[in-house]
Amino acid sequence: MLDLEGYADTSGAISVQHQGDTVDPYFALQALLLAHSHGLDISTPAKAWGAWLVQRQKPDATFDRFCRNGPVWAPCKTADADDSVLGLWLAFMDSMPASQRSQASWVRSRMATSAALAKLVDPNRGIYLVSPVYQHGLLMDNLELWAYPLTHKAAQNARHPNFTKTLAVVFWDDQRKRYLVSTQPGQRETAHAFYPDAVAQIFPLLVRFPLIPGGAPAHYRRWMAEHRNEWLAQVKDDFAWGLVAVVALQQGDIPSARCWLRTALPHRHGAHWTVTDEVAAQILQSKAITAAVDTTNCTSPRHTPARSP
Repeated sequence: MLDLEGYADTSGAISVQHQGDTVDPYFALQALLLAHSHGLDISTPAKAWGAWLVQRQKPDATFDRFCRNGPVWAPCKTADADDSVLGLWLAFMDSMPASQRSQASWVRSRMATSAALAKLVDPNRGIYLVSPVYQHGLLMDNLELWAYPLTHKAAQNARHPNFTKTLAVVFWDDQRKRYLVSTQPGQRETAHAFYPDAVAQIFPLLVRFPLIPGGAPAHYRRWMAEHRNEWLAQVKDDFAWGLVAVVALQQGDIPSARCWLRTALPHRHGAHWTVTDEVAAQILQSKAITAAVDTTNCTSPRHTPARSP
């Protein structure tokens, strides 16, 4: 069973960080859906969270981020991206029991959310745009929508009948043999950063996207050879990036998952640890995966076997 003590409060809100003062619906939805897809029982926090969030959906169906004002959570920032939050909210609603989905407020929310998400489809490229304000598409947002078929129906039509193929065409850069992070111009000239550049390259594996040139195992091995040390160092200055450890689990690379636990767990519940990292750790622990011992060489690419998921 998923334990979100310190993240979920008595009102149902789920903060980004342990005992944190910020609620970002994206992170809470991502974390709950990740836990659910890997067999953790999310029923208790999910029921309270859904009841909390549905009351705070704006008239245009989008969601704000919230900051704690004493005992009250008040809107304080707009969402980073409407497309991913709307899509994850739809997927989350579909994962809930029928008794909750059938409530009038949920039925209205689902209709409004679907309509708002449909408005973000780029008819020329067949992908989802970030928001009505930011008219570009992001690889990772679109992959999150791809992962839940009911969330991307609006993008498929006679001109773009297959969302999977559309994403492969729009975002794969055959010249550089890498995925483009965004449809914004100048993507090939941007300076490298672990996020979003390196994360975008491994994100297709997280959602099990099938059209990966060369196949998933080779793509994974190449990513670990290029970015393993960089990934394990992130927790000291940025965030723990437990999502990559989940990819390692899915690829059968248990040594890398154990190395992540050894490196990241000392920072658990700290400033560089999010609710998604907490879920990643609990997923690994539910599979009886423990932290690597001190003598393990966690910087060696020899510890990156891969197989098809």
